[in-house]
Amino acid sequence: MKRLLFLLLLVACLPAAAADRLAAYGADIHALTVSGLSSGGNMAIQFQVAHSKRVRGVAVLAAGPYYCAQGGLWTAYYNCMTPTAWASLPSIETLKAQAERYAAEGRIDSTANLASTRLWFFSGMRDHTVERPVVEAAAQFYAAFGAQNVRIQSWPAGHGMVTLQDGVTCSRTEPPFINDCNYDAAGVLLAQLLGALKPPTLKESGRLLAFDQKAFAGGDAYSISLADAGYAYIPAACESERCSVHVAFHGCRQGADIVGEQYVREAGYNRWADTNRLVILYPQTIARFGLGYAGGRWSYVYNPRGCWDWWGYTDAQYATKAGPQIRAVLAMVERLGAPRP
Repeated sequence: MKRLLFLLLLVACLPAAAADRLAAYGADIHALTVSGLSSGGNMAIQFQVAHSKRVRGVAVLAAGPYYCAQGGLWTAYYNCMTPTAWASLPSIETLKAQAERYAAEGRIDSTANLASTRLWFFSGMRDHTVERPVVEAAAQFYAAFGAQNVRIQSWPAGHGMVTLQDGVTCSRTEPPFINDCNYDAAGVLLAQLLGALKPPTLKESGRLLAFDQKAFAGGDAYSISLADAGYAYIPAACESERCSVHVAFHGCRQGADIVGEQYVREAGYNRWADTNRLVILYPQTIARFGLGYAGGRWSYVYNPRGCWDWWGYTDAQYATKAGPQIRAVLAMVERLGAPRP
C-alpha cells in the first residue's frame, strides 16, 4: 500500500506531457487571413498591417485601429476602449503617420497594400467594453489608406465572439465571452475574407490538435506571455491536400489556461474549415502577473487577463514585424506552410 501511494505521488509530481511539435502541411500561406476578438482583434490588425503583403484579409470584433495604444497601457484602457471627451481616441492622421513611418523604416510592409485588404468589422450593440467609436476608428484607419466599402456589422450582442448557438445569452458580457446570438460571425467573416464558401458541416470531421508553442518563441513562450501550447484545427482533407490558413486570435480571458478548449471548439470556425479546406490556427496567450521564472530565466510581464500585446507589454516593437508575439505567430504559420515530410 505504501508503495502504491508513493507511485501515485510520484506520478502526480511529474510535469505535464509536452504538446506535440506542429507538423508541416504544405499549406498555402500566401493568401493568409486573420481575425480576432477584442485584444485578439487588435493583434489581428497589427499582424495584418505588419505583414500586409501576405495577409490579404482581416476581420475584427470589438477592436480598434492600428497602434491605437501608442505603447501605453492607460491609453489602451481609456482612450482605445471607452473613449470620452477627456480621453479621446488618437486621431487617424496620427496613426496613419506612424504606420507610414514604420513602413519607411522597413518595420512593417508597405502601407500601399492596405487599400486592397479585405475587411470585416463588428460592434455589438450591447458591448460596453469596447464601444462602437473604437471599431469605427479601425475602419477609418483602413479607409485612410484607400480601402473601399468599409462597413461595420452590428447585432444586439455583448462583448464576445458571436455565434449561432454556443455560449452565454447574446446580450451579456461574461466568460467565456462566447455569445449565443443566432448569428454566425465566423461564417460571415470568412465569407467576406475568402469569397463564396461551401456550406459548413453539421458535425466536425477534422482534428483539433495541441502543439508546442515554445518552439516558436525561442524555447521560452512564458517570457512573452504565450502559452506553452497552441491549437490548430486540421480538416481531414488538409491531411493530404493543400489548404489555406486562417489565424483566429482569442480575446482577453479567453485563452485555454482560463476557458479550456471552449474558444477553439465553440467560436464557430471549425465547421466552416472542414468544407472549405481551411486550416485554423489558434495561438494562445497566458495571464502574467509580473515577475516570473521559466525556461531558465526571469522575465517581467504584467498581463493579468491574458490579453494579446497591443500596448507594449513585451517590448516597444510589439506592433511591428519584430514584435515578439507577431514573430512567433508568423513562425507558426510558416511551419504550416512548410513542405510535408
